[in-house]
Amino acid sequence: MKDKKFISYLFEVAWILPSVAIPVSMMVAILVTAFAVGVRVPTTAGRVSVSAVAAGADATFSQTGLREIAPGRYEAIMLAQTFMFTPNTIEIPAGSKVTFILTSKDVIHGFKIEGAPVNVMVIPGQVSRVTATFDKPGEYLIVCHEYCGAGHHVMFGKVIVN
Repeated sequence: MKDKKFISYLFEVAWILPSVAIPVSMMVAILVTAFAVGVRVPTTAGRVSVSAVAAGADATFSQTGLREIAPGRYEAIMLAQTFMFTPNTIEIPAGSKVTFILTSKDVIHGFKIEGAPVNVMVIPGQVSRVTATFDKPGEYLIVCHEYCGAGHHVMFGKVIVN
């Protein structure tokens, strides 16, 4: 009889330990990403008026394009709108570090550069920033990875590294 109780006890412990360990490990993962890695919820600091951007009245996004901010460092101000990126092509020298600053005029878009560590959501009114260094010459395809309508499949651009 004691052996059956002991075996029953072992089975209970075998179920109780994972049922406690799983939620605890999830909480640890949440705390690590929130405080150690720096993942944050977007704030109002990175927002712009969608109507001002659409009208071309926003100071940051009224002149899209590439600008050199230091030797080998660039900023690419870009707009995503239904079925196109503006500008569509960016040309930079090899070894350049580029910060892409993006927002959307209309719906949620994706911004992914194939072959580079760039993958960001472009949300209307939210300013998205992502930085990458392009050491290898070639053409890097920019794609929208978030379905944005019937012409989604034609929404692309490219980064040309000389």
